Amino acid sequence: METTRHFTSTVYIVNSGATALHHHDRLGIRIPPGGHIDRDELPHEAGIREVREETGLEAHLLREAADIAAPAGKVLPQPAHMMLYDINVHPDGTVGHQHIDHVYFAAVESRTINPADGEADAAVWEWYTVDELRASEIDSDTVTIGCEAITAVDSTIQY
Repeated sequence: METTRHFTSTVYIVNSGATALHHHDRLGIRIPPGGHIDRDELPHEAGIREVREETGLEAHLLREAADIAAPAGKVLPQPAHMMLYDINVHPDGTVGHQHIDHVYFAAVESRTINPADGEADAAVWEWYTVDELRASEIDSDTVTIGCEAITAVDSTIQY
């Protein structure tokens, strides 16, 4: 059986020592904003769009593009991580669907969540500090990357 792979972007948004996660009904876990990269988008553009749609916040990516002269090219902002997630695993262990996820860190200027129409309600979002992440039962990858995002953004950005 063939495995279908989709490209996705996730953005750990940070404001004053905390990152925002929402409860994803279908997956039953807490995750940051993110989703599929549209056909006409670059990965970082998709992440910024997903943050805007899901939270109403404007994300300022931590890692900007390097300054490299490329006459026929363009340097893109580097994700903090690239992850491969199994989304659909069949009973026999074969994987039917995976996400190749570009994971970015970003600062936001507010903690006021105001999702676009059709998105999950603001009530499904919570802000987590490093200590709260570590004390939670949230998936270990989300805790590890969330803590890393908070540390990286807070050491770089002044609110």
